[in-house]
Amino acid sequence: MQLSYAQNLEDYHLDLVFAGQRSGTYVDVGGGHPVADNVSFWFYLKGWRGLVVEPQRALADLYAHVRPRDRAVACLAGRSEGEAEFHLVQRLHGFSTMLRANAEGAARFGAGFATVQLPVRPLAALIAEAGLEAIDFLKIDVEGAEAEVLAGMDFRRFRPRLVLVEAVAPGSMAEAWAAWEPDLLAHGYRFAFFDRLNRFYLAEEAADLAARLPTEPAPWDTVAHLWDCGRAPQRPDHPDHTLAKALVEGFLAELPSLDRALLARLIERGDPALASADLPARLAADPMRAALGRIACMYDGGHLPE
Repeated sequence: MQLSYAQNLEDYHLDLVFAGQRSGTYVDVGGGHPVADNVSFWFYLKGWRGLVVEPQRALADLYAHVRPRDRAVACLAGRSEGEAEFHLVQRLHGFSTMLRANAEGAARFGAGFATVQLPVRPLAALIAEAGLEAIDFLKIDVEGAEAEVLAGMDFRRFRPRLVLVEAVAPGSMAEAWAAWEPDLLAHGYRFAFFDRLNRFYLAEEAADLAARLPTEPAPWDTVAHLWDCGRAPQRPDHPDHTLAKALVEGFLAELPSLDRALLARLIERGDPALASADLPARLAADPMRAALGRIACMYDGGHLPE
């Protein structure tokens, strides 16, 4: 089953351009989660590799486990070396941003944010350190800081064949490309396609690729979407249902013998209300041991489910 992992069919539209290309290189700035709402994962599965810039450390660290061919760097991309404030939006990590006003806008969705200082690196320096030369596409989605990222790119040295930039203001969907498009055009890129969220640009030397892009965004149901698949253990139509069901049942069967520190972390992640200072002691007490045994017996052979 071919799945789109991206928010707005970006991966599908990109694949129209690079269809049949079994290997390639991408630079994904604002990569987010390595799978969910991710633009470059489609291409990773095809055998591509690249550089991912993702300032949220918890997300960046996942790439080593899920996408080991990629180089993931946990920093901000900007016009020059230094440090800058970054606003981490709770729950809605896709809204995290360098722009405080945009983070405050996430409050309408019931999300607060915390502000941290993070290192800033020019994109050109990050690409050079990754040893990339030929780049098929550059994708930028940084919640309003796109101009800063583009200012740190050296388009004379590095010439992605296609540049994809989120082009509307977070939340409002207002046009936002006037701040950075002139500079991109001045470096020999030409507008090719707008999917109502992102603008696609082609290098002048790759202008022939324009014929592969549609004139209008593809209908949503053109391809299946990971989001629509739901939770793998509960959905028989999920592509990973059989594996997920086996893993859940196998995990639950081992509950009584799991490491207590691991159990404590899992409980706290699943429901913070159940966590407390005395959780390690409670895990060792008879009532908790009995609860784990009752849960496990439906999976460890103690009871045979109907």
